[in-house]
Amino acid sequence: MLQDLNGRSQPEYLPLVREGGDEAAQRGRGRPRDEVARGRILTAALEILEEAGFANTTADAIAERAGASKATIYRWWPNKGAVLIEALREQVAQETPFPDTGDVARDIREQLSDFIALLTGRRGRIFKAFIAAAQSDAEFADAFRQVWIRPRREQAQALLRKHIVEGRLPADTDLEVVMDAIYGPIYFRLLAGHAPLTAEFAEGIATMALQALLNSGV
Repeated sequence: MLQDLNGRSQPEYLPLVREGGDEAAQRGRGRPRDEVARGRILTAALEILEEAGFANTTADAIAERAGASKATIYRWWPNKGAVLIEALREQVAQETPFPDTGDVARDIREQLSDFIALLTGRRGRIFKAFIAAAQSDAEFADAFRQVWIRPRREQAQALLRKHIVEGRLPADTDLEVVMDAIYGPIYFRLLAGHAPLTAEFAEGIATMALQALLNSGV
């Protein structure tokens, strides 16, 4: 359950995902987001995240650096966590967009390689802090699912669906199962910490998934 600035409960989580040039769904409160202000807020959020870490990043600090009011942030996002997750997602989408090479094997390998590069790079600690927070904070966990997992899965599925339409994957491929099969091992190793996240690990997952997909379908 969400809360407004006065601590009152809000009945639903409002979607933040953009599709094309328009909001996928208009937020039920406030005015539509100004894209220039939105960009400043997300940039400020990511900068402070990288400088101070997740626990020390506050809505006040984001508002001050972005030249926006705290009220504006909470009018457009339901909580601080949603702002931070969207800031990282937007930057990752710009720096490492999902590959669309026309080669399903190459696309899957590059997706997994890029994800592991994120987790082991300078922003990996931010992502790990998100995962940790989601284990104990139900509101943050919901934001993580809505703002990171759902849109990232939809983008990956859209590309795999294109491979189905063009005949490179079986028509009965279950894309939900495929997403869990290729990303699940990475999340498990991230959480369990029993072995390192490496490029070789990404290659192994990709090879196993491709063999299952191309030989029998999922």
